[in-house]
Amino acid sequence: MFKRIFLLFKIARKLSTSGALDIIREIYNLPLAINLFFNFISIGSRKNFADNQKKPGQKLCDALQGMGTTFIKLGQFLATRPDIIGEELANDLEKLQDKLPAFDTYKVKQIIKKEIGDNQFAKIKDLSEPIAAASIAQVHIAKIENENQKKEVAIKILRPDIEKLFNEELDALMLFAYFIESIFSKAKRLKLVEVVYLLREITNIEMDLRFEAAAANELYENTKLDKGFNVPKIYWNYTTKRVLTLDKVDGISIREHKKLKDGGINLKVLAENLIQHFLKQAVRDGFFHGDMHQGNLFVDKQGNIIPVDFGIMGRLDKNNRKFLAEILYGFIQRDYVKVAEVHFQAGLVPSNASKEEFAQALRSVGEPIFGQTIKNISGGNLLAQLFEITEKFNMATQPPLLLLQKTMVVVEGVARKLYPETNIWEVSKPVLEDWLKNIKSPKSTLDTAINTSAEIIKRIPEFPDIMDKANYALQLIAEGKLNLGLRNDKNLEIEQMKLKNFRNNLIIGFFGIVITILLVF
Repeated sequence: MFKRIFLLFKIARKLSTSGALDIIREIYNLPLAINLFFNFISIGSRKNFADNQKKPGQKLCDALQGMGTTFIKLGQFLATRPDIIGEELANDLEKLQDKLPAFDTYKVKQIIKKEIGDNQFAKIKDLSEPIAAASIAQVHIAKIENENQKKEVAIKILRPDIEKLFNEELDALMLFAYFIESIFSKAKRLKLVEVVYLLREITNIEMDLRFEAAAANELYENTKLDKGFNVPKIYWNYTTKRVLTLDKVDGISIREHKKLKDGGINLKVLAENLIQHFLKQAVRDGFFHGDMHQGNLFVDKQGNIIPVDFGIMGRLDKNNRKFLAEILYGFIQRDYVKVAEVHFQAGLVPSNASKEEFAQALRSVGEPIFGQTIKNISGGNLLAQLFEITEKFNMATQPPLLLLQKTMVVVEGVARKLYPETNIWEVSKPVLEDWLKNIKSPKSTLDTAINTSAEIIKRIPEFPDIMDKANYALQLIAEGKLNLGLRNDKNLEIEQMKLKNFRNNLIIGFFGIVITILLVF
């Protein structure tokens, strides 16, 4: 308990002295009581935050950077959620640099040996000094023996005790968020507890490198036949929860335009390939790299694109993929009625809304875009504007599509830096056309029907039991005894109950100390 209280005050002091609170004040009007509390907590400290010429988002980046590991990850998470903090602030937070001093190589060797065992560790040769160090892990280059062959690999190792540090700080941060929401009702709309809860779930997955390895492996399987896109191979016998081993990337960073040109790489073709490969991942596979910025993309001598860092991945179900392909293709064709119909068919817009008015609203998004020059046309910005329009028609925002939109903006930005005149629509059209033709082909329709029928036939013996369970569930719903919330929602409720109990115990403990002091003195 005392440790959580200490961390709580530590976080409050970090917020007040880093400059983060100044940015929050620029965005939201904080109540007097909160301002007084933070002024009190910062007594005796000097603010390390100065440069008032910067935008609020840039200031926040600097502040979070200075506050350490947990807050860097918080900023990175918020950058993917413009629905929570707004588009402008999210764009600024994308520039947050995740760099920390490396930990000792001797410690690295100890961790690897403990994780993979002495026999496997003996097969690792020429372990380098760290080539990159971030908040969660750092990367080394080495040579390994695999299937009687020597391979040059990159080895990613989690920082010592990083899980404990993260969870302790996030527990305190969640308690802090709960206090704010409990005391100030206006703060509830910010969903602070939910934000911290989601961050903890994401980082706990990210801190198990087997999940990242699995993501890289899935992307490899999906794209292994795609000419011009190579995902590094995972070495599972050298991979554990704390250690990830994959092929060393032998290529030039995609930001090194001059080196690429000197190596005979056609930048126009490279830009077009990048956009098409991303769309294939999103629309065809429903599984895409969610962090395709310049630092995570390399190009080999043959012009193949090689991605790295598979910690952030996006996933779309078939309905969302169809929705995405049809609306993008509809905009390309300038068929706004068709795009409107897709929204209504998918149930994304309330049925009582006017289809004609919605099509008119879509036209207000599409026509200005097509009136611009090629270099100003963006599929990502189109989706962002589309989400703004649909809010007016009470369309629920889809988080997977938000990540896709953010990634699309980044990919388009990288492509345009390679070749400024890249025509996003012309490049996207064949990918979208091919996929739509494929899913609407007689063979695809027949396959879907056969698979559905087979599944139904297989479940026929279970129908009596299913009907009994359905009737029982309906009875419980009618009696108000069944909560239809998702598992995550239930877990969040449990977490909030724990926080409430802790808050109450804290208040009781505080008053107990006060009473004791009064009695003694």
